[in-house]
Amino acid sequence: MSPLVSRLLLVEDDEDDYILARDYIEQFSTLAFEIDWVTNQQDALAKMAENRHDICLLDYQLGAENGLTVLKLGIEAGFTSPIIMLTGQADEEVDMAALDAGAVDYIIKSELSSSRFARAIRYALARREIEKERVDRLKAEAENRSKDRFLAHLSHELRTPLTSILGYTELLMDSKVGQSAQSELSIVLNNSKHLLSLLNNMLDLSKIAADKLELNLSEVNLDAMIADVYALMTIPATDKGLTLTVSSATPLPLKITTDATRFRQVLINLISNAIKFTEKGSVNVSLWSEKRNETDYLYFTVADTGIGIPKNQIGCIFKPFEQVADVVSRNQGGSGLGLAICNELVSKMGGEVSLTSEFGKGSCFTAYIETGDVSQVPYEVLKFDSKPLMAKEVNNQSYQGKVLVVDDVNDIRMLVGHMLSGMGLHVEYGKNGLEALDKINDARNESAPYDLVLIDIHMPVMDGSEAIKHIRSNGIDTPIVAMTAATMKGVRDQLIYQGFTNVIEKPINPESLMVVLGTYLQPGTAEKRLSPDDNQIELSSTTEPSEQHILLVEDDADAADITALLLEKLGVDVHIAHSGKECLAVFSQRNDWSKVLMDLNLPDANGLKLAKELRKNAPQLEMVLLSGEEPDSAEMADADISKFILKPINKQVLTDLVKG
Repeated sequence: MSPLVSRLLLVEDDEDDYILARDYIEQFSTLAFEIDWVTNQQDALAKMAENRHDICLLDYQLGAENGLTVLKLGIEAGFTSPIIMLTGQADEEVDMAALDAGAVDYIIKSELSSSRFARAIRYALARREIEKERVDRLKAEAENRSKDRFLAHLSHELRTPLTSILGYTELLMDSKVGQSAQSELSIVLNNSKHLLSLLNNMLDLSKIAADKLELNLSEVNLDAMIADVYALMTIPATDKGLTLTVSSATPLPLKITTDATRFRQVLINLISNAIKFTEKGSVNVSLWSEKRNETDYLYFTVADTGIGIPKNQIGCIFKPFEQVADVVSRNQGGSGLGLAICNELVSKMGGEVSLTSEFGKGSCFTAYIETGDVSQVPYEVLKFDSKPLMAKEVNNQSYQGKVLVVDDVNDIRMLVGHMLSGMGLHVEYGKNGLEALDKINDARNESAPYDLVLIDIHMPVMDGSEAIKHIRSNGIDTPIVAMTAATMKGVRDQLIYQGFTNVIEKPINPESLMVVLGTYLQPGTAEKRLSPDDNQIELSSTTEPSEQHILLVEDDADAADITALLLEKLGVDVHIAHSGKECLAVFSQRNDWSKVLMDLNLPDANGLKLAKELRKNAPQLEMVLLSGEEPDSAEMADADISKFILKPINKQVLTDLVKG
C-alpha cells in the first residue's frame, strides 16, 4: 500500500538548499510529499493564504527578508498547518524566537540528512492530524449546540401556541357553546395532541443523537402497566373495528426494574403503529420472559394483519424520517420518527427490536428489554381481552354524587374521569395515595365528603394499600374501590381485608363499572342537552374560591389569557404580567402571593434570574417555572425553583398545581 501523499510548502531562496531538502524528503520510505517551492516573502504569503498545505519548511533568512516576519504574517493570514523553521547555524535566541512566533520546531540545515529531520516531519504531521481532529470536533460540537439551541427555541415557539389551542379547546368542550360541537372540538383536540406528540418525538430523537437521554430506572408493576396500555389502545382499535388482545402464554414477573415512562412509550408506539396500518383483522400483543447469560429479559411481540412492509424497505424502517414509500406515506402520514425512537429506547434498556413482515399480510415487531433480577418476584399469566371502558356505551347512564379518581397515569385517570363525568357525576382527581388521603380528609372536614373513591393500587409516593390504612384509621367509611390489574387468587380477599369496599379489575369495562356505581351511588337524571343557541362560554368557577393569589408572568398574550381563564375556573385570583418589568411592578403591590408562575423566556428578562430577584423579598414563596423547553436543573436549583411545567399547559396540570 503506497503512503498517503501530503502537500509540503518549502520556502527557500537558495536553490542548492532547496534541491538538498527535496532529495532528503523524497528518500522518506513511509512519507510521500507533493512539494511547492517558493523563494520570496510575497510568494510565500500568497501560498500560505491558500491554506492548502499540510506542512511548511520555512528558511530563516530569505535574502533581505526575515523568515520570522513571514511566519508571523502567514499565521495572521490564516495558515493553520505546522511550520518548521530552517536555518544555517544553531542560535538559541533565533530558536526561541521562532517557537514563540508559532513554529512547531527548528531544524539546522546540516541536520536535514539525519533522523532528527525525519522525526520532526512525522511529529509535525501527527500534530497536524491531532489539530485537525480537534477543530473538526469543536466544529461538530458547535453545530450540535446550534442544533440544540434551534430545537429548544422551536420547542418553545410551538409549545406556547399549543397552550392556547389545547386550553381554549378544553374550555369550549366544557362550555355550553361547545356541547353542540363536541365531535369537531374533539378533532381539534386530537390533532393538537398529535402535533405535540410529533414535537416530543423530535426532541427525543435530538436527545438520543446527542446521547443526552437518561433512563430513570425504578420498580414497575408489570401487570398494572400492561392493563393501562391495553385500556388506552383498545379505544383506537375499537374505533377501527379491530380486535386487540394482550396475553402471555407463560407466567410473567409481576414486578420488573426499568424506565416505566420509556417502556410504556415503546409499547404504545408499537401498538399504535400496528393499529394505524391495519384496516381489518386484529392486533395481538404477546409477552414472555427469558433468562440468558444470567440476565433476565422481558420479550414482547406486536403482530398485526395490516398492510405489511416490502422486503426491500425493511432495512430502513428504524431509520429517522424513513417511512414505507408510496401507499403508507400517502395514506397514513406521520414523521417517521416513532420506530427510530423505539429502536434507540429499547437499545438503551438493554435490548433490541426486530421485524418480520410480508407485504399485504401483516407485520410482527419483536423486542426485548432487561428487567433486573426477578428471581424473587411472583409470576402470573396475563391476559387482557375484555371490553374497555367506552364513553358511548355508558353515557346513557346517569348517577348523582361526587367521585374521587386516583391513578398515577394521567391518561387512565382522565379516561375514567371522563366517563364518570358523562354520567352526571362530579369528578375530582389525585395522582397518588398521599394526595387521595389529603383530599378525602379535606372533604370530610368541609362537610362535603366523597360518595365514592376509585383508587389504583400501584402508585408512587404512597400506594393504594398504604393509603387505605390511613383513611380507615381516621374513621372514614366512604366506599373505596381498588382498581388493580392483579388477578392472582386471593388478591381480592386481601384487598377487602385491608379495608377496601370493593375491587374492580383493570382494564375497566362498562359492566364492572356499572355494577360498582349502581351499588354505591344513587341514580340521577340526565342533564338537558344544550342547543346551539346556548352560545355563551361558561367561565364561572367550577370550585369554591381557593383564596389563592397567583401571579402569572407570560409574554404571549393568548397563552396568558387561557392560562388565567383556566385558573379562574379553579377559583384562583390571577394577575398577569407580560414582561419582567411589569412583573416587578405587580409583585410589589401586595405581599400575599400564593404562587408565581414564571415563563422562562421573557422579552426583557430571563425567568430564572427574575425569580432570584423576587426571592430577595419573598424567600418562602412557591415559584413554578413555565417553558416550552427543559431548563437546566443546576440553574433551577440556583434560583431555588423545584417545580417545572412543560408547555403546553392544560386544565389537569393547573388543577394539580392549585390543589397540590
